Amino acid sequence: MSELPTRIEALALLNEYTEGAGLLKHALAVEAAMRAHARRTGGDEHAFALIGLLHDFDYERWPDAADHPFRGAEILAAKGYPEWFRRAILSHGDHTGVPRVTELERCLFAVDELCGFISACALVLPTKSIADLEVSSVRKRLKDKAFARSVSRDDVVVGALAIGMDLDAHIAFVIDALKGSAIFSEMTRD
Repeated sequence: MSELPTRIEALALLNEYTEGAGLLKHALAVEAAMRAHARRTGGDEHAFALIGLLHDFDYERWPDAADHPFRGAEILAAKGYPEWFRRAILSHGDHTGVPRVTELERCLFAVDELCGFISACALVLPTKSIADLEVSSVRKRLKDKAFARSVSRDDVVVGALAIGMDLDAHIAFVIDALKGSAIFSEMTRD
């Protein structure tokens, strides 16, 4: 594969390995946030978006740290995805030992946990709509360790720092990216 696949091809791969609605929503959220960061940084929107879409495609089958995202990287290699693409996906987990050196890698790390947290915050609103979510609500819930307890608050904070954004600004940026994604916005309602 000399070029990256189309979004349709990447979605087919995601759906081949992922059935759970929550993980599919997460993939779409990270895709939207990554696309927005590509525009912010002058990066390749298609590459940023596909990496966001596929970063956890293997997680449902292989959720253990010994396997995820390593199994996914192996599958991507067999399908001809370039080394830099696989490396970016490997870099999103500290346990892999792959340092984040590119803007693309830092952005993926910065949005991964935050997208999950923002989605959880939207789902507890009466409207369940990302359109009604405020930064102050996200910040308040970040302090509540019982809320969405699987989300690493440290990763959220460190991620914003890694891309040189104030935490509030980054939260607002990701909320706006998700609001701008018609696909993600519709999926938060069910």
